[in-house]
Amino acid sequence: MATRFGDALARLALRLIPAVFIAVLFVWPVLALVRRGMSDAGDAEGGISGILERTHAWHLLAVTVGQAAASTQLALVVSIPIVWLYARVGGAAALVLAVVVTVPFVLPTVVVGITFRALLSGPLDFLGIGSGLGAVLMAHAFLNVAVVVRVVGASWRSLDPRVADVARTLGASRVRAFTSVVLPRLLPAVAGSAGLVFLFCSTSFGVIIILGAGQLQTLETEIYSQAIGYFRIPEAVVLSMVQIAVVVAALILARMFTNPAGSGAGGISGRYRNRAEGRWIRVATVGAALWTGLLLLGPIVVLAIRSVRPESGGAWTFDGYRALGRPVNGITPLDTLRYSLTTALLAMVIALVVGVLAALALHSSRGAVGAIANVIAMIPLGISAVTLGFGYLIVLATMPYEIAASPAVIPCVQALIAIPLVIRVMVPALESIPPRLRDAAASLGARPVRVFVDVDLPVIGRSLTAAGGFAFVMALGEFGAASFLRRADTTTLPVLIGSELSRPGADNLATAMAASMILVAATTIAVVGVEVFRPRDGVLI
Repeated sequence: MATRFGDALARLALRLIPAVFIAVLFVWPVLALVRRGMSDAGDAEGGISGILERTHAWHLLAVTVGQAAASTQLALVVSIPIVWLYARVGGAAALVLAVVVTVPFVLPTVVVGITFRALLSGPLDFLGIGSGLGAVLMAHAFLNVAVVVRVVGASWRSLDPRVADVARTLGASRVRAFTSVVLPRLLPAVAGSAGLVFLFCSTSFGVIIILGAGQLQTLETEIYSQAIGYFRIPEAVVLSMVQIAVVVAALILARMFTNPAGSGAGGISGRYRNRAEGRWIRVATVGAALWTGLLLLGPIVVLAIRSVRPESGGAWTFDGYRALGRPVNGITPLDTLRYSLTTALLAMVIALVVGVLAALALHSSRGAVGAIANVIAMIPLGISAVTLGFGYLIVLATMPYEIAASPAVIPCVQALIAIPLVIRVMVPALESIPPRLRDAAASLGARPVRVFVDVDLPVIGRSLTAAGGFAFVMALGEFGAASFLRRADTTTLPVLIGSELSRPGADNLATAMAASMILVAATTIAVVGVEVFRPRDGVLI
């Protein structure tokens, strides 16, 4: 009896760990933000309505929603050939395609911003876009192709091709079979991916800061300007509350169509992907591959060139890379890189521990309780990083200096943002374990911890490695919250890149380009590891 009571108490304690972590690192800052907003807005002239009018909140809301909707439509359109290719290829080609598609999604947004600045001032200068809304839409599409491809492509892979074959034998053309049989089954995945893309674009910060060039202001960028630029706390808080409402609405819409456990490909889909269907299929495959390379690799190639040739038509030089070792205020960019890698590794460990415990709790929860807990666990994935960072500022201002200046603050914030992705990977991995294996181990006297180590861990090991890789790259590239919380000795590499871009001079631009290529290399290595170790029957996004 004592053993059973101890096991039950241990399981309860393990469930409380992720709940307490999310409550302290997420719920507390958001509630502090809302409370501060209600208090300060009540004392301000005109109250909340006056602040909304003075900050042009409804115009900012319209711009935020409008650019997110336009970005979503563009991402869906440019992803069509890549989704088709992703659903067909297998083997080593599938691994390469998955890496090429995923790297842009996990790149730091500040790196994507500087990449498109180089692209639009170089090879695509003839378009006359340069900066502003057009540049932002292109960058958002580049960032979010992976969401559409992996969600819709995984759904397409799991379809039984024999259903379409039956339509073909009844006289339907390829187009008719696709539109009447395949497309209706893909629409929920298309809607789910569109909701996720809209969510990410509505909270975009780094891309708009760099490419908006002051011409495009959204709720996210205006919150930062009001809080950091003008120190108008009531205005920033009220705008943050509006942003939270947008995020919650977008998250609910995305969750209506997206299965949190992900979707996988069945064994039949392998036959579908490798089935030969004539010359036009081979031509279409080559065309889709060329489009994928042009869309997703082209911008990175331009960034690599501009890192050694910062000014278009200028001299070739490695000065940007040499500058990574030169100190600025006693700290070199390489020191910043080491700090970024250290905090990302620590954040990865925290995200894995909390995320796995949360996944275990969700796996054992059923019904309405499980559904509610699942939604709560996913909210940090979509919350505005700027809003969250502002909430931390308010909370840390009330803390003793030792806590506010703790080196654990930034890793914990980075881990919070990565935890939802860990949960998305680990829940389906846990559900793939046959219950009879656990029952057999328990019947032989194994305690719950022993069951997890001897039964669960060998099965979910590959998923755990993949989740860790994604947590690492998410933490490494975090920009919004880190830009609020940085100090001289806690500046991450994405924040440093943003700072270098804001300073005039070709030398600073070269340093930013070189640092961006370092992040691209680190991200690519991590994504290759994720794709090598992840299970073949699941999606990570």
